[in-house]
Amino acid sequence: MSTPNPFPEQFADRLAIRELVDAYAHLADRRDAQGQAALFTEDARVAVYDGEPDTTEPAQALNGRNELAAAFGSLRSYDKTTHFNGQSTVTVDGDRATGETYCLAHHLWTQEGQRTLMVMSIRYHDLFARQSGRWLFAERRLIIDWVDRRPSTA
Repeated sequence: MSTPNPFPEQFADRLAIRELVDAYAHLADRRDAQGQAALFTEDARVAVYDGEPDTTEPAQALNGRNELAAAFGSLRSYDKTTHFNGQSTVTVDGDRATGETYCLAHHLWTQEGQRTLMVMSIRYHDLFARQSGRWLFAERRLIIDWVDRRPSTA
């Protein structure tokens, strides 16, 4: 006889949060800035860091869905982007959760006839909130670990 799992709700929450993280990357690559912004709480905050948040000030900070949608629209300046989400951790505490996700973000564009590929190794430190039964980003800290730019033949 098997014992019932005491944490099925937490597994469902963790899966829903991972689907949220992946939806963000998917919508970024589809250039759906409004769809990306809709994954956040109304008063969400996104901050971008070139280094650890504990030792650096944010290079950029955005507040609320309108600012987020405008910033997410800047991805349209690239010919193509591909975001690969890697390992992640999530800790759920009721209707709040925290997490960290690694990502390799590829950006391809042409400037003065030269194709360029930029690969960014980034991490997201996230605060999540469940609202009306749906998980959303409440705060997202994007940490740039390294960037590689090179000519591309792709």
